[in-house]
Amino acid sequence: MDTTDKPVVKPVDFIRQIIAEDLKSGKHRTTITRFPPEPNGFLHIGHAKSICLNFGIALENGGVCHMRFDDTNPSKEEVAYVESIIRDVRWLGFDWGDKLFYASDYFPALYDYAVELIKLGKAYVCQLSTEEIRQYRGTLTEPGKESPYRNRSVEENLDLFARMRNGEFDEGSHVLRAKIDMASPNLNMRDPVIFRILKVPHHRTGDTWCIYPMYDYTHCLSDAIEGITHSLCTLEFEDHRPLYDWVLDTLRTPCHPQQIEFARLNLTFTVMSKRKLLQLVKEGYVDGWDDPRMLTISGLRRRGYTPASIRSFCDVIGLGKKESWIDMTVLENAVRDDLNVNAPRAMCVLDPVKVIIDNYPEGQVEEMEAMNHPQNPEMGSRMLPFSRELFIERSDFMENPPSKFHRLGPGREVRLRYGYLVTCTSFVKDEDGIIQEIHCTYDPASRGGSAPDGRKVKGTIHWVSATHALPCRVRLYDRLFLVENPEADRETSFKQHLNPHSRVVIEGAMAEPALVGIAPGAQVQFERQGFFCADSVDSRPGQPVFNRIVTLRDTWAKEQQKDT
Repeated sequence: MDTTDKPVVKPVDFIRQIIAEDLKSGKHRTTITRFPPEPNGFLHIGHAKSICLNFGIALENGGVCHMRFDDTNPSKEEVAYVESIIRDVRWLGFDWGDKLFYASDYFPALYDYAVELIKLGKAYVCQLSTEEIRQYRGTLTEPGKESPYRNRSVEENLDLFARMRNGEFDEGSHVLRAKIDMASPNLNMRDPVIFRILKVPHHRTGDTWCIYPMYDYTHCLSDAIEGITHSLCTLEFEDHRPLYDWVLDTLRTPCHPQQIEFARLNLTFTVMSKRKLLQLVKEGYVDGWDDPRMLTISGLRRRGYTPASIRSFCDVIGLGKKESWIDMTVLENAVRDDLNVNAPRAMCVLDPVKVIIDNYPEGQVEEMEAMNHPQNPEMGSRMLPFSRELFIERSDFMENPPSKFHRLGPGREVRLRYGYLVTCTSFVKDEDGIIQEIHCTYDPASRGGSAPDGRKVKGTIHWVSATHALPCRVRLYDRLFLVENPEADRETSFKQHLNPHSRVVIEGAMAEPALVGIAPGAQVQFERQGFFCADSVDSRPGQPVFNRIVTLRDTWAKEQQKDT
């Protein structure tokens, strides 16, 4: 789905108010935003908020959003990450047209700007070690101490910086620092490093460079070069804004974008740090970045989430200036709401037990018409084979059912969805007391599930024909962590809170035969079970593997109470 030609009206928040006022006053003729991911990992649900904001605001105002990779740290970046980011943003429904950029495109310009800062007496080459720079920096209550190299001459700094560029020095031996104010109450302004030596090949520039610019220096200048009007960042960059403005003011760039900060997404029962997500991947706690338990965009896509549901989630949570937490149920409800309208229905028995209808003719097979969506006749119907032997859920039968159990039990009558009314007459156990067969009789006059004499039957259960059932593997996915904030206790690793039941694999599930050709990635509602997706990686023709996207209703709180 491409949303570029479908602008929608969003709730007015403080960022949209600022942009509207800028357009009304004539400060800007258009709106140009950017999404600037670092290609050092896969995007997650937090990035989706920024993607929807930056692309969405541009669309709403007839502007454009640039895609720009901040590829300034080759030691942690990979082409695979670049490709995954492009794939994820496009999947979410956004397009940048010809506005695809890389910070590495600007390396020559960024170097020239650094030379200009040196000439202005606003940058110098420092030979303090990383630890010494940290010690000299001071604290929140104590001013920093000037580097002994701070007052080198412009000529010496130009020479040393050129030699850094030529690879004459070892990593960590020299850095280029901005000369600002070591007594500033803002630690980011205490002569920050703007270039460092990294003798690592770059995935785009190869061995052309051995010095690389730092993020704060690169970001503001990249924005200025591209003519960005509004640089939208999360709140952790608020203290970096003075440095953003200082660089652009000092260099007197023709374009000076406005940086505006908003609260990042904090979602319960997950972690948002790419470093910690990478730990989960590298240490084998999950099966890669696209594991359906991961709240990466790739993981959500493989789980079965839709782009529309994620965009809807981002709309619902809105924008704020203060940090807050969003409950996981908001995200889960977003995909429920979307799939409840758009996912076709089907029947699948996860824990099958055989039902034999003793008075049904042996060898006879009927075709029962089933609606693909009860509330949407336009989605059509399908035919379900009905035979003497069926599978139902083991939990839909009780040997000694209580009065409020409206499913199958000895002498109890239930409705088989789209089928007949059946009554249990007996059952067979094995030597371990496990029920192997349930014997029933059916009412031949109740085809379609209606009682001919008007009697009321409260229970309706799903089923599949045993002869025609499609064996399949089903993965029941749940939240990856057991606690709302896995990072709350700094003395305990977030990995200690992993949910051991976040994935339960069922090998013996039986689905209706119409699902034999389901396309990988397609979503479906298994009636009474939840919403599922045919796995995009492991499903094979005739051998589907289904991932549970979400249950039909929020059962997490109830299960947690039960466990405690």
